Amino acid sequence: MKTLVIGASTNKERYSYKAIHSLVDKSHQVVAIGAKKGMAFDIPIETEKLDFHAVDTVTLYLNPKAQVEYYDYILSLKPRRVIFNPGTENPDFYKILETNNIQYEVACTLVLLATNQY
Repeated sequence: MKTLVIGASTNKERYSYKAIHSLVDKSHQVVAIGAKKGMAFDIPIETEKLDFHAVDTVTLYLNPKAQVEYYDYILSLKPRRVIFNPGTENPDFYKILETNNIQYEVACTLVLLATNQY
């Protein structure tokens, strides 16, 4: 299963970095998009909306206003689900996802991984 982290950071203190680390530790394939190119735990962070194939889960680390520019992109990837981490809750986007038959969860990726619910 491949996970796309949107809002990825090279800063080890950021939750997006910690999520990438946990995903890799649990043997998940990870791709990442962030504001700046760099590396997060050996995963390259891209700045462009690349056409990643076979994305199962998108996990968001962007505030709702910043998510708007990613709506069409996320829909185009046809993920099975989108995870809204704390602070990213977005009822407008939930409706769009529902209309497109994409599941969403309001949850913390780190907690899901730590409790084997991912």
